[in-house]
Amino acid sequence: MDEDREIARLHKVFRTIRELVRDRGYLVSTAELEMSLDEFRETYSKNRHIDRQSLIFAAGRENDENDKLLVFFAEDESVGIKPIKRICERMIVEGVVKGILIYQKQLTPSANKVVQELAPKYQLELFMESELLVNITKHTLVPDHEVLTVEEKKTLLARYRLKETQLPRIQRTDPIARYYGLQRGQVVKIIRPSETAGKYVTYRLCW
Repeated sequence: MDEDREIARLHKVFRTIRELVRDRGYLVSTAELEMSLDEFRETYSKNRHIDRQSLIFAAGRENDENDKLLVFFAEDESVGIKPIKRICERMIVEGVVKGILIYQKQLTPSANKVVQELAPKYQLELFMESELLVNITKHTLVPDHEVLTVEEKKTLLARYRLKETQLPRIQRTDPIARYYGLQRGQVVKIIRPSETAGKYVTYRLCW
């Protein structure tokens, strides 16, 4: 029973992280996005156990072969320096500067320090499995978000004759900012329904 619950739990994480990667503009197959629990169990479960290493995957963009993302799953409940260094080595070997590490319970202070030292050359984002059980962007109270390109940001500021510091802010630690991988200086467009205008649009600067 515990094994079945764990498999069902990891299936939710599996689905959410692929939705997150897709929503950032990377290529993810429809088969992976729509994989049922039974298909997930058949594909990844051996003796009613999921080897988290088998869940590791890479994703690229259709129009930019140099922009790739590696997603790692930590096997140990507590992640120390050694797993982080193995991740770094793989990113270096594959020429990838963006990564996401999904861990079970905690990172040691020394592992956290290594991750911080990687920046800004290597971006390794950290998500706990429990944070990915539900896709927060699908909540009925969360409006649609669109991350602006550099050109779209320039057009926005020019149109309204604004400096970027005049825009309302969203913190990098905000759950939505983390979902979309917002970096400092990026602008996100927020679209809310409006009874009078049909929709109400605002913008926030990641800070």
